[in-house]
Amino acid sequence: QVQLVESGGGLVQPGRSLRLSCTVSQSIRSMAAMGWYRQAPGKERELVAAITRTGSTNYPDSAKGRFTISRDNAKNTVFLQMNSLKPDDTAVYYCKADVRDWNGIHSYWGQGTQVTVSS
Repeated sequence: QVQLVESGGGLVQPGRSLRLSCTVSQSIRSMAAMGWYRQAPGKERELVAAITRTGSTNYPDSAKGRFTISRDNAKNTVFLQMNSLKPDDTAVYYCKADVRDWNGIHSYWGQGTQVTVSS
């Protein structure tokens, strides 16, 4: 069972930055992909950033130019650097790991970390 623990959330003023961390209980080096998602009250969970095993990244328009996903394989950790935060970025942020084995791809989620952007 893969366990993911997010950290780094909190209350921040508009325009400021936060860096989220996701530490995984096993090596992330060979994971098919890892991603950050968010869910605001009353809304569906949405992707904010993803990174594949080979390092390719993907961002929705809402995150392009402001958010950056990165990974430290040695520390089994994935980061989400968020700059120029807006009130609309307020949500619970979740980390997801996609693990490929002989039976297909299995997704694992962390419990989330709250990000609140408010003055």
